[in-house]
Amino acid sequence: MSHNHHTTTTADPHSGHHHPTTSGHDHGGGDGGGMHMMPMVFYFGYENVELLFSGLVINSPGEMAGAFVAVFLLGMLYEGLKIARESLLRKSQVSIRYNSMPVPGPNGTTLMETHKTVGQQMLSLPHVFQTFLHIIQVVVSYFLMLIFMSYNAYLCIAVAAGAGTGYFFFSWKKAVVVDITEHCH
Repeated sequence: MSHNHHTTTTADPHSGHHHPTTSGHDHGGGDGGGMHMMPMVFYFGYENVELLFSGLVINSPGEMAGAFVAVFLLGMLYEGLKIARESLLRKSQVSIRYNSMPVPGPNGTTLMETHKTVGQQMLSLPHVFQTFLHIIQVVVSYFLMLIFMSYNAYLCIAVAAGAGTGYFFFSWKKAVVVDITEHCH
């Protein structure tokens, strides 16, 4: 297996900057062995930018603006899915069990520590729905990762801004319960 990497420089005609790229990787374009130049540094560009699929190419400022909005909304969707799944999980919990156990206290005393165990049934409609939402969340998260790995700064900003905005809008109602007996914070 050859790990030869050759660095070349390509110029962005709109910014006057040069972008180092790595050649020698054929990303399966199916064109009979043509080399595909993949950016290895962050760059601001809007021409010939592939977005997830080889047929989805950005070639104008308007297309980049549209892609920015779509990626931004995808980032918001990811955060919304996380919070929705947590909320649905809380609502679908079917069994609650409390376990108490003695633990050594100060000065030789014994304290009772209580743990709450919550569960749900595997073959239930809520669990099947949770599984479906989990699959969607995983796919969306990998799409966002691959978009970020395009190294296009506009798209990277859209991923981060969308996730941050989604967290802002969806996570404010998220209740955080702190267990004072928890030793691992």
